[in-house]
Amino acid sequence: MSEPALTLDASGLKCPLPVLKTRKAIKGLEAGQLISVQSTDPASPLDFKHFCNSGGHELVSEAEAEGTFTFVIRKGP
Repeated sequence: MSEPALTLDASGLKCPLPVLKTRKAIKGLEAGQLISVQSTDPASPLDFKHFCNSGGHELVSEAEAEGTFTFVIRKGP
């Protein structure tokens, strides 16, 4: 997997802010580029799966460590 073009820290934000900030940030990327997002919102896994499915993006990876979720998303076409 290549390095993310952008890293976004949405820690401390509650739904829907992590997804809204990601949606805004991903607009600046080219199709196929990666963004890494950190979030502490417990609803984030479901929110980011829905964001990717509805937006045509690929959820490349998802991890959780000590209450922080990390998502790597590939921007869709």
